[in-house]
Amino acid sequence: MTRFVASILCAAIALIAGVHAASAMTIEKIVSPGGIEAWLVREKAVPLITLNYAFLGGASQDEPGKAGTAHLAADLLDEGAGDLDSKAFHERLENHAIELGFQVGRDYFHGSLRALNEYRDEAFGLLRLSLISPRFDADAIERVRGQELAALQRDTTNPNDLASRRWWQTAFPGHPYGIDTKGTLETVPRITAGDLRSYVRRVFARNQVKVSIVGDIDPQAAGALIDRAFGALPEKNDLSPVADTTPKGLGRRIVIDVDVPQAVVTFGGQGLARNDPDFMTGYVVNHILGGGSFSSRLYKEVREKRGLAYGVNTSLIWFQHAAVVLGGTATRADRTAEALAVIEQETKRMAAEGPTAEELEAAKSFLKGTYALSLDTSGKIAVQLTQIQLDNLGIDYIQRRSALIDAVTLEDAKRVARRLYGDGMLVTVAGRPKGLTSSANTE
Repeated sequence: MTRFVASILCAAIALIAGVHAASAMTIEKIVSPGGIEAWLVREKAVPLITLNYAFLGGASQDEPGKAGTAHLAADLLDEGAGDLDSKAFHERLENHAIELGFQVGRDYFHGSLRALNEYRDEAFGLLRLSLISPRFDADAIERVRGQELAALQRDTTNPNDLASRRWWQTAFPGHPYGIDTKGTLETVPRITAGDLRSYVRRVFARNQVKVSIVGDIDPQAAGALIDRAFGALPEKNDLSPVADTTPKGLGRRIVIDVDVPQAVVTFGGQGLARNDPDFMTGYVVNHILGGGSFSSRLYKEVREKRGLAYGVNTSLIWFQHAAVVLGGTATRADRTAEALAVIEQETKRMAAEGPTAEELEAAKSFLKGTYALSLDTSGKIAVQLTQIQLDNLGIDYIQRRSALIDAVTLEDAKRVARRLYGDGMLVTVAGRPKGLTSSANTE
C-alpha cells in the first residue's frame, strides 16, 4: 500500500512539471484565520499539496561555542515529536507518502512538506508536532550526532570542504557567517537537548515566517492548514542581533596542505545586497564572467582553451548582513598556478573593461529564457515564492523580472563590473599546488 501511494505521488509530481510558465502563474496573497500571511498558487491538475516556508534565524543564532545547533535540530525534527517516537513518526510519514524536509542556512531555517491532498491533514499535523513538540530523545540525539561527527571527520581531509571553510573563516573572522552551519568537531559534542529546545523556542515563531503553498487547494482550506502547522507557535521570535559586515582578507592567498592529486580553489570578494539597485546588473555581469555553466568567460578560458579544469563558476551570494561574490574550481596540482592566474587575469579584465555588447545581450537572453526552468515543478515554484518573499521583491516580481534584465545597459554593466571585481579577491587553495604558496597580497 505504501509503494502504491508513493507511486501515485511520484506520478503527480511528474504531471505538474512544466505546467506553469512564468508569465501565466497567478499568485494569491492569503491570510490565515490566525493572521499568518502566505502566498498561494492554485494548481487543480493534480491532487498534490506542496508547502515551503522559512523562519528568520538560521545558524547565525547558534550560541557561542555551540556551532551546529541549528543543523543538529534540523536533522532531529523528524526523529520523534509529541507522543510519537522516531519509529512511530517515520511510520506515519511512510504510510501516507508524506515528505518532510528541514534545512538550515546562515540566516534562515527552511522547511518543506509534500503530500497528496487526501493526506494533507495528517501531513500538516505531523509538521505541527515537529515544530512545537520535538522530542529530542537522548538516543536519537546521540545517533544523529554520531552521523554528523563522522561527516565532519571526513571533511577534515576533503579539499572542497577545507578550502571553503578557510575562505569563510578568513572572510568573516569572529562573525557567525565565518562558522560553517554544520559546526565543528569541537562544538557539536557540546550541544545538549536543552540547547536544541532553546533554539527552537527562540526561532520558530509566527511573526517572521514566510510561507508558500502550491497545489489543488482553495484559500480557505490553505489558511486552515497554515494555522494547523504554525498557529500554536509563539507570536514573536527572540533572536540575537547579528552585525552587518563585509568580507575581509581581500588580496590574500591561503594554501592549505592536503595530500590529494587535485587542488581545490575557492575565490571571492565583496558582493551586492539583494536590495542594492545594482543587483540585477551585477547578476547579469556575473553570469558573463563565471555564472554561465558553458558560456562564461572563465569556462571558455580555463576549460575550453586550456583544459585546466573540468569546470569553474562564480555566484552572487547574499545574506541579511553581508554579500559576497564567490567562485571555485578544481584542477591538477601541477596546473593550479596557471588556472588561478587565468582566473585572476579574467576577473581583472572584467573589472577594467566590463563585458562586450554581444556578451551582454546573450546573457540577458539566456537569463530570461531559462528562468521558467526554476518554476517547472510544484516544489521549485514553492521555493521560489518563499525566496521572493524573503528578498522582499514583491508578489509581481516574476512578471517584472524580464523587464529588470532588459533595463541593464552596457554602461551600467561596465560600472558594476568595476564595483564587483575591482577590489581584489580572497583565495584559498586546498591541496599541494606546484608553485603556489600563501601570500598576504596576491596583487
